[in-house]
Amino acid sequence: MKAMHYTLDQLNTMPADTFVTVLAGIFEHSPWVPERAAQQRPFKDIDALHRAMSQIVEEAGEDRQLALINAHPELAGKAAVRGELTAESTREQSGAGLNLCTQEEFDRLQSLNAQYREKFGFPFILAVRGYDRHGIIANFEARVNHDRAEELRTSLDQIYRIAGFRLNDLIQAA
Repeated sequence: MKAMHYTLDQLNTMPADTFVTVLAGIFEHSPWVPERAAQQRPFKDIDALHRAMSQIVEEAGEDRQLALINAHPELAGKAAVRGELTAESTREQSGAGLNLCTQEEFDRLQSLNAQYREKFGFPFILAVRGYDRHGIIANFEARVNHDRAEELRTSLDQIYRIAGFRLNDLIQAA
């Protein structure tokens, strides 16, 4: 199924509930972000929309931020194995070659997912576009040694990168 594309003008003028529906996949399972962004329209460009949505998350408080982080699937995790990823996450993980992992790589990712979640209490988040599975594993191995505050910040920054990619995929130049 081909993804729909919208112009910024369409997003700026559509009813708020349609705006929320169209942008629901930008921040994983978190429609509260586009709900708040709808109130700030019109946006002059994609970057302004992206900044507004990111700022909404920044101002949401740590509990809401953790809920957003926890809404993201583990990389090559149980949801991927069961085919339960969102269309966006499926495309992103497949594009990075995570569906092509050897058994050894898959086992390593499973181990890293468990270590990371045990240490930080939330899943490892990485905007995988531009990475191959080897780069993802190397990034994972480095970040599991960070402290919680650094990983919370890094996870949010990665979510903003993911959102930027998804917005650019959704919105076409007018």
